[in-house]
Amino acid sequence: MALIKSISGIRGTIGGKPGESLTPLDVVKYTAAFGEWAMAEGNKKIIIGRDGRMSGPMIAGLVAQTLVAMGAEVIDLGLSTTPTVEFEVAAESAAGGIIITASHNPKEWNALKLLNDKGEFISAEVGAQILNNAELGNINFSLVEKAGNITTKFDHADRHLDAIVSHALVNKNLIEKQNLKIVVDAINSSGAIFVPILLKKLGILEQNIIVLNGEVNGKFAHNPEPLPQHLSQLSAAVIANKADLGISVDPDVDRLVLVCEDGSMFGEEYTLVAVADYVLGKTKGDTVSNLSSTRALKDITEKHGGKYHPAAVGEVNVVAKMKEVNAVIGGEGNGGIIVPDFHYGRDALIGIALFLTHLSQSSKTVKQLRSGYPDYFISKNKIEMDGKTNLTVVFEKLKEKYKSNPLNTIDGLRIEFDNDWVHLRSSNTEPIIRIIAESNFETTANNIASKLIRDIQESL
Repeated sequence: MALIKSISGIRGTIGGKPGESLTPLDVVKYTAAFGEWAMAEGNKKIIIGRDGRMSGPMIAGLVAQTLVAMGAEVIDLGLSTTPTVEFEVAAESAAGGIIITASHNPKEWNALKLLNDKGEFISAEVGAQILNNAELGNINFSLVEKAGNITTKFDHADRHLDAIVSHALVNKNLIEKQNLKIVVDAINSSGAIFVPILLKKLGILEQNIIVLNGEVNGKFAHNPEPLPQHLSQLSAAVIANKADLGISVDPDVDRLVLVCEDGSMFGEEYTLVAVADYVLGKTKGDTVSNLSSTRALKDITEKHGGKYHPAAVGEVNVVAKMKEVNAVIGGEGNGGIIVPDFHYGRDALIGIALFLTHLSQSSKTVKQLRSGYPDYFISKNKIEMDGKTNLTVVFEKLKEKYKSNPLNTIDGLRIEFDNDWVHLRSSNTEPIIRIIAESNFETTANNIASKLIRDIQESL
């Protein structure tokens, strides 16, 4: 059992004891604390939506009725995506929003992702305030005559997707002319609804859209994190159907991963690189990604005359840096794309539309497009934590050991080795330490990661 409170929300496993996992008591406590903060200025409207997890309806019901007890005017989108809820908070001029999703975590997990009135993740400072109020029980519920209400909404998908198709850098006519065949791994969640609708709106023929794991039941057909080792079914289906590409999303559709026409991986790190290449070719400016993302984005940005800026891991941190430097595109190397003139949130759906426009304009295959980008290798590793590890002490020992190397400490510890690097940090979403290394050579990246894993273990 686990319960994690961070900038990525309140996340935990379902079942067990309050305070040790995400139980109904925890859901009510944190929802109420958020509702009181969100409605403090008098705006009572709050948007909620969920992904396709088995526990989604139960958690959504608890969230909605808790907010009613706080006096909120709840707009319930039902089955939705993270970027759609973000989009709707702004479109409805709501006080905030709650997305019920544990993103890439397995089916036994769920979470509350908390949004401000701009449809963006709340800041660390606001999050700390809400958590403190929840723990202290510093919450006032409404009298019965001032209880709120729930309105269900059904046009949210069309509003979000139509806005994507109408975006200045999305070219539906160009995409339509390509007569593309696409395989989608919808991982038994919201992507099974939203991605096919978007593809049809972009001019892809229905018979050319093959959906895998399309039943929305939350019983994920494989590990829901869209990593290469989990996408063998998609890869095989792309080859078997002679498709032009494969598309994989996570359960809440904020991460986009692509498969080439020969079944090989485009690379989750290169989703953002490819979309940035397209956007920067149309709109000059700077870019942002987190410290755990490939340096290929920096290469592409500088090729287009812009400047690259690193940020701490976490969407809220990337967004803050993007606003600070007025970036024209940004995101995270896990397949998360943020298009600031659309909305400040990772959005696989607009990512699909921009990538397909880029592909169609290039007159290349997906494989050919990928071969035009720098070829770095990232080794992603993790160490399970027991909850007693003092990471500050561990990182201080490593900083001393590698003090002659360039170091970045804005998020954990990143160590540079000439053109290679390794990033060590505790996860916002799982009780683990992440060790991510990059090099021009796969063996070198793996060796760097292995060396730092040994260093960490020796420091414990």
